Amino acid sequence: MHTIDTNLLAPIPIDHLRTLSGVELFKRVIAGDLPAPQVCGVANEWMLEIEEGRALWEASPPANFVNPMGGVHGGWAMTVLDTALGCAVHSVLPAGTGYTTMEVKTNLTRAPKVGERYLCEGKILTAGRRTATAEAKLFDAQDRIVAFGTTTCLILEF
Repeated sequence: MHTIDTNLLAPIPIDHLRTLSGVELFKRVIAGDLPAPQVCGVANEWMLEIEEGRALWEASPPANFVNPMGGVHGGWAMTVLDTALGCAVHSVLPAGTGYTTMEVKTNLTRAPKVGERYLCEGKILTAGRRTATAEAKLFDAQDRIVAFGTTTCLILEF
C-alpha cells in the first residue's frame, strides 16, 4: 500500500488540464510530477496504472470512515468507485477537455475493513462527443467484488 504524502495533494493547475490529454495528465500524477487530487488523502487511495479507457487504483479504508456501528461507511467505497469511474472517462479525453458527473450508481456487495488493501479498476464503456459512460469494480485481496458502479459523465471544454 502506498503511503500518501499530503504534500503531493493539490488541485492540478488549469494550464496542465488545457495542454495534456487525460492519459498524459494521469501518467504525470503517477510519476509524482503533478499533484494528486486531495480526495486521495481523504479516502486513502492512490492511482497505480492508467491507459486509455482504464484506470487502476489501490485503496485502504481509513479509520475516519468508520460508521457508528464500527463498520466502514458505504461512502468510502462509493468515493473510490467514483474516482476510478471519473479517471476512466478522463483517460479518453483530449487536452482541453474535462467532464462532470451526471449520474453515478453503486452497489455494495461485501463489507470492506479498515486497513485492508483493495484494488479498484475503472473502464470506459462509451465515449461520445458530449457524454461518456464507465464501469468500475472494487476487489478485495481474494479478488472478490466488494462493490461496483457505473457513471454517465458530461464532457466539457476548458
